[in-house]
Amino acid sequence: MRRPLLLVPAITIRRQPVWLGNKQMTQHRILIVDDHPLFRDALKQALLGAEAGLTIEEAGSLDELSSHLEAGAEVDLVLLDLSMPGVHGFSGLLFLRAQHPEIPVVVVSATEDEVTIRRCIDLRASGFIPKSLPVSQIRDAVKRVLEGELWVPPHVDLRKPAVPENMEIIARLSTLTPQQVRVLMMLGEGLLNKQIAYKLTVSEATVKAHVSAILQKLGVDSRTQAVIAVNKMEAGDWPKLDQ
Repeated sequence: MRRPLLLVPAITIRRQPVWLGNKQMTQHRILIVDDHPLFRDALKQALLGAEAGLTIEEAGSLDELSSHLEAGAEVDLVLLDLSMPGVHGFSGLLFLRAQHPEIPVVVVSATEDEVTIRRCIDLRASGFIPKSLPVSQIRDAVKRVLEGELWVPPHVDLRKPAVPENMEIIARLSTLTPQQVRVLMMLGEGLLNKQIAYKLTVSEATVKAHVSAILQKLGVDSRTQAVIAVNKMEAGDWPKLDQ
C-alpha cells in the first residue's frame, strides 16, 4: 500500500512528450549532485536502465550545480547528497530550495536516521533515498517522485505531527535568500567577511548587510549563534528561539 502524501505540496514535474513510432513516452532530465565520482556514475548507470529517454547530468559540488542551473538547463529532478565540501548540515538543501523552489529535490544520503529524513521533508525535499537501498528500490523511488509523489523509506512515519518549535526555526531558515544561505554556509566554514566577499565577488559592506539580515531572521545575536543553530539541526538538538 502506498503511503499518503503529507507535509509538502506536490511539485509539478515538467514533462516533455517524445514519440517513438506511434508510442508516446515521457522524457525526464535528472541532475545528480555528489562529490564522489564513483557514486555518481553508479547511480547514473542504475537509473539509466529504469526509464527510456532519461537524461542524466552530474555535478560534483554546489558551485557546479549553481552554474548548471544558471546556464538555463531545464531539470526535472535534482538528486542531492547532504555531505559535500563547503556544505554543512542542511545548508545545501536550504540553498537549492531558496534558489530554485520550482525544481523537486530528493536527498540521497548515507544517513538513514528518521530525524534527518523528517527534517529534509520539513525543508521541502520531495523525498529521501538512503544510499544503502538496492538498485530496484532506488529506481522505484525516483520513478514515484517523477510521478509527483513524496517518497521516504518505509520506517519513516510522516503522519507524526511536527513539533511546533521545529517548524518555527524551519520557517525562519526558509526566509533566507539564496545569497544569505551561501553566506551562512561560509560562516560555518569559519570564513571572515573579507574572505566571503572575495568568494562571492561582492563588497565587504554587502556581506555585513547579509550577516545582519541572517541574524535578524534567525532571531540570534551573533554569527556564532547562527552557525550553532544550523549545526544543531544536523546534530538532532533544536535550538531555542529565545536563547
